Amino acid sequence: MADRDEPETIGRRVQRLRRERGLTQKQLAQPAYTPAYISTLESGRVRPSDEALRHLADRLGVAFDELATGRPAHLATGLRLRLTDAQRTLATGEAEIAAEQYRELLGEAETHGFVAEQAAALLGLGECALELGDLATGRQYFERAEERLGDAPLPRRVPALRGRAVSHYLAGELRYACYLLESTLDELNRSGMHDPDALLLLYASAIGPYMDMGTHARAAQAAEFALALAPQVKDPALVARMHRSVARTLIAEGRIAEADTSLAKAAELYRQLQIRTELANCHWMRGYLYAQNGELARAEDELREALTMLSATRAALYRSQAAVELADVLHRRGKSDEAADLLHEVLGDIGPERGAVHSAAAHRLLGIIAEDARDTESAEEHYVRALSLLERAGAAGDLADLCRLLGDLLRRTGRVEAALDAYRTGLGHRTAPGTTTLGPAPAQPPL
Repeated sequence: MADRDEPETIGRRVQRLRRERGLTQKQLAQPAYTPAYISTLESGRVRPSDEALRHLADRLGVAFDELATGRPAHLATGLRLRLTDAQRTLATGEAEIAAEQYRELLGEAETHGFVAEQAAALLGLGECALELGDLATGRQYFERAEERLGDAPLPRRVPALRGRAVSHYLAGELRYACYLLESTLDELNRSGMHDPDALLLLYASAIGPYMDMGTHARAAQAAEFALALAPQVKDPALVARMHRSVARTLIAEGRIAEADTSLAKAAELYRQLQIRTELANCHWMRGYLYAQNGELARAEDELREALTMLSATRAALYRSQAAVELADVLHRRGKSDEAADLLHEVLGDIGPERGAVHSAAAHRLLGIIAEDARDTESAEEHYVRALSLLERAGAAGDLADLCRLLGDLLRRTGRVEAALDAYRTGLGHRTAPGTTTLGPAPAQPPL
């Protein structure tokens, strides 16, 4: 046991408990050990094995962990129950209250030396920070959780690694997010550590960065593996997350009905589990799906519902991202003034270090709205800002489309050479669709 006390401390504890119970060394030793062994153990001159400690714990009427560490067994059980309560608080959208609960639990776990519970509290604090849009703090919590689990098998460290990757992804660092996820997948698959929950969590999390980078082939493969793993996974929240992520690849492939079914499954699971932020994200994704299919009225309804729910849960970053999607639908429905007002509002909450891809989308849409109003100067300014954000993030597909818009604008205003440069930049990002600079794809899971 990694956190067991030193032999001298254990020896004193055994002696105290034996005397409290009125047992002699011979009575404690029988029938497996000798009184001499007990005397040596109580003096701290021998490190007892797990087998010996289990025998002594049984004879003394205490838990194995309590004898080995001095911590009453009920403390760990109580902490775990309260960690579940904090998780439930976060699920209902009360991220700030949940963070307070997790901080208190972290302090108690540190006081008593409960390593697994410390890691769980740090993971919870990381998730709270992501929901509240504090990406840097969230990343620090995930890193600390990973440190606490440093000696644990890789599958147990996967949630912390995944949290780090998501924090980088939301910050617009797509390549590094993919690197973290792919390297972990590769290590899991090559080492034979076939843990369905860990693999499903990683594959589902990789789909978003892959799609934003324009690596649709890898996104589709990750979705295929995730779907194959799902029947082996018992956690309904994890399965729901997978369905929501997979829907994005189905939309890109034009499989609208299948995507809608996948999102309906996710939404139903989230309703049963009362996970409000993820349910809001399902409404957001369904709005995106309907928008892609030209059903703009339905898209607006879904996105407004998502926005209302995310505002209620104070999920600031996710709310801003959903607002950009809603603004696109409003513009396409002829409500450009409302769309522009919404975009200017959310640009105060997102930017290069926080939601870079959606910040770029906001500037791109403001550029289109400005062009429609024949304000070419503002349009160009927004396109250039969007271009800078997408280049930093490595969002190849969106970047190519933006270069086309900027090139068309420059050509219409008589700057042909500048337009050609913009087109060439866009073509450079289109030369190898579906590829990535990340190297070979990770090893496949043994499905």
